[in-house]
Amino acid sequence: MSKPIKTRRLVLRELADSDVPQLARHAGEWDVARMTARIPFPYSEALAREWMETIGPGEFVRAVTFKSQIVGAVGYVQNDDGSAEIGYWIGKPWWGLGFATEAARALVRHCFTSAGFKRLTCCHFEDNPASERVIRKLGFKPNGVTSAWCDARQAEVPTRSYELNRPMVAMLWRLTA
Repeated sequence: MSKPIKTRRLVLRELADSDVPQLARHAGEWDVARMTARIPFPYSEALAREWMETIGPGEFVRAVTFKSQIVGAVGYVQNDDGSAEIGYWIGKPWWGLGFATEAARALVRHCFTSAGFKRLTCCHFEDNPASERVIRKLGFKPNGVTSAWCDARQAEVPTRSYELNRPMVAMLWRLTA
């Protein structure tokens, strides 16, 4: 088991079988699922369990918890070029509290220090201005407009992509990690 990543308010920890009901309930809300690429709608406990069982070796996924309750998830998938694409979602009851920014910032730091990536990518659907604000707060730079498949919507959706190169200060982060 790996060490949890802690922030001021959140703990990013490995997923456990007992997380399935909360994952299915929060990720399965239409307003959450429709803003992700890989969460189908409706989203059942069986689908959440199946997803957890198929997380591959190039993937890193952590439950985002607040006061021991799951509020979302963050993670990355390693790209063929040695970079990683990050992703995140936060359950609707916790929107507007800064949890997405806090959790994603901790993930970015982990990617640049512990995981050793030199470049990160991410994207959001064009109709998701909240995610755009998070991505820009993290320092990602726009990389273009494309489209991506959304399982919940069962459609290709206009998507904005971004990238972030490892900052020089990340070398100092490694010393304090």
